[in-house]
Amino acid sequence: MSFTFQKASPTAAVVRIGKALDFRSAAEFKAACQEHARQGTRYYVLDFTGTGILDSTGLGVIFSLYRQLTPAGGQVVFAAVSRPVQVVVQLTRTYKVFRQFPTVEAALDARSEAPAQKPAGSA
Repeated sequence: MSFTFQKASPTAAVVRIGKALDFRSAAEFKAACQEHARQGTRYYVLDFTGTGILDSTGLGVIFSLYRQLTPAGGQVVFAAVSRPVQVVVQLTRTYKVFRQFPTVEAALDARSEAPAQKPAGSA
């Protein structure tokens, strides 16, 4: 496992991706994210500091997490995006879906400044 989770609050986690999120680590990453979501995590900051590889399988599990969280008012954001990951983000136009922040701290600050989102279907 090249990634690590750090709880930033009861509903927020920073996921340090490590060197790669690819076909070798994607299933484990997805399972870990789903477990954290079951425990109430709704805001994920994906820290790409030092990440050299993000392949289609890795990107697929990030989108899977996004699809799981957004109906419940959750969010997935990118932080400290490395140059190799930025190339993938640009080529796939992923920047249109996931907000990007220069640092993990900026991503966490943005969450604390944003108004609370209501889950879909609530009044």
